[in-house]
Amino acid sequence: ARNEMQPDTITFNATISACEKGGAWGQALQLFSVMMRNHVKFDTITFSAAISSCEKAAEWRKSLQIFDAMLRLMVECNSITFNSTISACEKAGKWKHALHLFSAMDQRMIERDRVTFNAGISACEKGGNWHPALQLFVAMARSKVEMDAASFHACMSACATCGEWEKALQLFGDMTESQVKCGTI
Repeated sequence: ARNEMQPDTITFNATISACEKGGAWGQALQLFSVMMRNHVKFDTITFSAAISSCEKAAEWRKSLQIFDAMLRLMVECNSITFNSTISACEKAGKWKHALHLFSAMDQRMIERDRVTFNAGISACEKGGNWHPALQLFVAMARSKVEMDAASFHACMSACATCGEWEKALQLFGDMTESQVKCGTI
């Protein structure tokens, strides 16, 4: 009799992550479903990889569904999970969803980083909402999270899109003053 090896959590996580990195989000979700159906133990990495694969494919609804399942199943969330889900909403211009997730991080006492703030600011920019973008930008500075060119560019773009050129110009001055490199993004 041949010894049959069964994939475990680590095997599934590695394969889902490989699919995510290769842009094969459909295959990543198939593996995720197989894992759930076969009652293979899942963890934060499992959900983060599945959400990230959806984020990269601009499948924001799927990202939110997986994130909601994660909460229902009481799997521990971390900044990577939140950042991937916020980024998925950002790519779709779903700024209200992104800001809701951003706020939920406080409730769960999960620290926000540059990726979190930049994704939130970009979501507001893509949704054509300069005011919440500027509020996040100010909160980022108050939180002492290091800003980069993407932080400034997204906020300036949100202001410019909405005709707030004075604010965009002020941000440009702040960027120059803070000596953030103004390279291309």
